[in-house]
Parts: sequence; C-alpha cells; structure tokens
Amino acid sequence: MTGAGEKKSARKRWSDLGPRVISGVVLIVLGAILILSSGIWLATGLSLLSGGMMWELARLTAWRHPEFQGPRHPVLIGIAGGLTLFAMLMIPGNWALLLVVLPIVLGWGGTHAHERPTYAATTIAILFAGYALFYVREAMGLPTALWIVATVVLSDISGYFAGRHFGGPKLWPAVSPNKTWSGTVAGWVGAVGLALILIASGAAHWPVILLGPVLAMFGQAGDIAESWLKRRVGVKDSSNLIPGHGGLMDRFDAMSGAFLAALLFIFMGILPVIGG
Repeated sequence: MTGAGEKKSARKRWSDLGPRVISGVVLIVLGAILILSSGIWLATGLSLLSGGMMWELARLTAWRHPEFQGPRHPVLIGIAGGLTLFAMLMIPGNWALLLVVLPIVLGWGGTHAHERPTYAATTIAILFAGYALFYVREAMGLPTALWIVATVVLSDISGYFAGRHFGGPKLWPAVSPNKTWSGTVAGWVGAVGLALILIASGAAHWPVILLGPVLAMFGQAGDIAESWLKRRVGVKDSSNLIPGHGGLMDRFDAMSGAFLAALLFIFMGILPVIGG
C-alpha cells in the first residue's frame, strides 16, 4: 500500500507537467513573435498584451461590485490601458509616462475601496513593465531583451523541477502555497548558470552574475504579488482567457517583475548590453 501511495503521490506531483509544457510552447511562439518585432509592431503587441492584463485587473479588483461584474467596465479599462501604453511608447518625450494616471483615474470609481491602492500600483507595474520591454528591445538590443526573458524562463523551469523533486519548506504558504525555498534557490542558480554561459561565450561581462539572480528575484516577486492579489480576492486564475491555463497575468507576472527590475537598472546605469 505504501508503494502504491508513493506512486500516486508522484503522479499527482507531476500531473500538471503536460499542460505546462503545451502552454509553454504556445507562449514561447507568441513571445518570440513579439520580441523579434520592433517599432510600431512591437508597441502594438505590447499594448494588446497590457490591455488584456488591465482587463483582468479591472475584473479582479471590482469583485465586490455586482454592478461592475458585466463585461463593459473591464473592457473599457482594458482598452484604456492598451491605448495608454501605446501613447507612452509612441509619443516623444518622458512626459508621456505621466499618462499612466489615466487608466488609474478611469478605473478608480469602479474599483472596490479596499482594492484601490492595489489597482493603482498594479496598473503602474503593468504599464511600466511594457514600457521597459519596449525600451530594452529598442535601445539595448535584442540580445539584452532575450537575456532577461531567458533568465525568467530558466528560473521558472529550474524552480519548478527543483520544487517538485526536492520539496521542503514553503517560501510563503499563506500567499503562494506551491512555492518552496528549494525551487526559489534553484531559480537563482539557474540565473547564475545562464550568466556564466554568457561570460564564457564572450557575450557578457561579470556584472551579469550579480544582476541575473536579481532579475530572477524580481520575477519571482512578480509571481508572488499576483498570487497575493488572487488569494486576496478569492480566485484561482486571473481569468480564463487562456483555456485551461488561466489568464495573461498568470503567465506574464514574472516577466513583468523582471522587466521592472531592468528598468530600475537602466535608471541606475547598470543594465549590461549583451553582445555589445
């Protein structure tokens, strides 16, 4: 009986591997198309993505308002969020970044009073993450953008397999019950491993060893922040936009956190140019 129980437990532990692989392949293809594009095409793709995430955010944070549970309010906020990011990317000058307040103001009244600070902070994070990806891709080059994306993906994969295999103490069970310290540390190790490969190939210098794990940490923080929001409002997924696999926020929370870190590095003047 013990052997059968162990086999059943092992099957359950790896039961979501298939769906994750299928979802990952689809997202990799779509993500590759997005990040390989540039200019207005990249801006359009990022605006659509951010608009979808804003639609999900509006639905999540208006959860106690039955009058806002219909499609109209979240859709309008999604459109406003997408158009705002597009304007931030296309209008010359840093003053355009101030437009981030527009979807906050438009969505404020439809957001539950307790969720308004979260709505405002998450709106800023979504739009500035999109802005950061665009800036990195256009100003720092494709290899640098791919390094950030690869760091997040490798951190997620390393963390997933290490967490499932080793288990151990939970990182923050009240917020994200599936995350373990073993998986978290494995994500940092994966980021360091990628940095070492880049250094060995001559594509990067030693700072990537330090900055890679920080990007992974910010990615993990983005994942945890979204888990906290979902747990706060009592939902499993941000939406069912991706059938069987949740929503856009579920899939791009870690990427958003990492690119926000990259934007911080740019302001500090320490983001390395990979291959440069």
